[in-house]
Amino acid sequence: MSARQQVQNLLDFIDASPSPWHVVKTIEALLAAQTPPWQRLDETAKWSLQPGGCYYVVRDDSSIILFVQGQKPLAETGFKIVGAHTDSPGLRIKPNAASSTDGLVRLGVEVYGGPILATFADRDLSLAGRIAYKNDQDEIGSMLVLFDQPLLRLPNLAIHMNRTVNEEGLKLQKQTELPLILSGLTDEQLPPAYFSALLQQQTGVDAGRILSWDLAVYDTQKGVFWGKDSEFYADSQLDNLASCHAALQALLDPAAIPSDATRVCALFDHEEIGSQSNKGADGSFLPDVLGRIASATATATGSEDYARALAKSFMISADMAHAYQPNFPNAYDSGHKVTVNKGPVIKVNANHNYSSESVSAAMFADWCEQAGVPYQKYSHRCDMPCGSTIGPITSAKLGIRAIDVGSPMWAMHSIRESAGVLDHDYMIRVMKRFFAAR
Repeated sequence: MSARQQVQNLLDFIDASPSPWHVVKTIEALLAAQTPPWQRLDETAKWSLQPGGCYYVVRDDSSIILFVQGQKPLAETGFKIVGAHTDSPGLRIKPNAASSTDGLVRLGVEVYGGPILATFADRDLSLAGRIAYKNDQDEIGSMLVLFDQPLLRLPNLAIHMNRTVNEEGLKLQKQTELPLILSGLTDEQLPPAYFSALLQQQTGVDAGRILSWDLAVYDTQKGVFWGKDSEFYADSQLDNLASCHAALQALLDPAAIPSDATRVCALFDHEEIGSQSNKGADGSFLPDVLGRIASATATATGSEDYARALAKSFMISADMAHAYQPNFPNAYDSGHKVTVNKGPVIKVNANHNYSSESVSAAMFADWCEQAGVPYQKYSHRCDMPCGSTIGPITSAKLGIRAIDVGSPMWAMHSIRESAGVLDHDYMIRVMKRFFAAR
């Protein structure tokens, strides 16, 4: 498959997945089409695993861990893990969201993570996520919901009323200036009832039975290629669905199934808000799954096998990286400029905001060389705060060696991000090499 075809698959994946809950649904649809078949495991049931078997576990609809059971004992091979996250920064709809102001219905929002708020202005926005409701048996159920047409808008203030916007930038007061316009209001309509009726119309669930929701605001514009030779691409949620997609493509490579080692792809929600949740990287999800894999495949060799397996394990934490943007040279360390379409980025931070250290960095560089993939190294400016990832969290929690890497991109946390076509293919190739390495 060509690099362009890989990116087209990525854009299709992103456009089908406008919320973390839809990401998992899209992945499950992808797994249903695979040979050999993938089996969904229930956390409340006893697991029976077979060498070479393909399994996955979902926690609370928006985090998923997939694994291919190795042919050899865990204590001999350890786990090969790639981790990424399903969520992206943006806006979420509040519980009592709808209000009326001067003949307009607006929806109140809360900022999720650290988006570039100005990029949400004047975009064709809509809603995606899930509702929770009481069904006919008086049980609580949940259902995905997706409005696939432009539904909402955040109109900019005209420059005539904001004369300094080009000098000082667009600044939006989070409480009062972010509510999104939904519709005009007639005298017969009351905002709460109007919004509940809208959800009923979309889901088929009676409005009186809808008890709560998790709804994200998303951009309805589809992903595109751009540039003179279409060497770049743009879409929402590249951070971090590009990494999720690359990990999936590597894990699902038919040439690598089965394998000696147990290969794992762990995709977590809530990274953008610190990972501290039951389904985040700082929760128990990954330790629980790895421990149960070890228990389900335990032999009579002793209780130390799981600890031995972790000691032999390695994790690639894949999250996007900051590509050099020449319009803003002062934002970068001049000795660590990373370039779009020049290969995966090894992210290094002395204070361990990234999990990379000299040995893990050398191992990843070696896998790149084996795969015929160029690589780059990134260090943040010392006088600017450095972000972090799931890498240090999971490495510390499990006690395993890890590396933080990512494909270079522009406009991270914008509603419309950009990256290079070649880099996505490079990342898939090196991840395949990692899963195949002995």
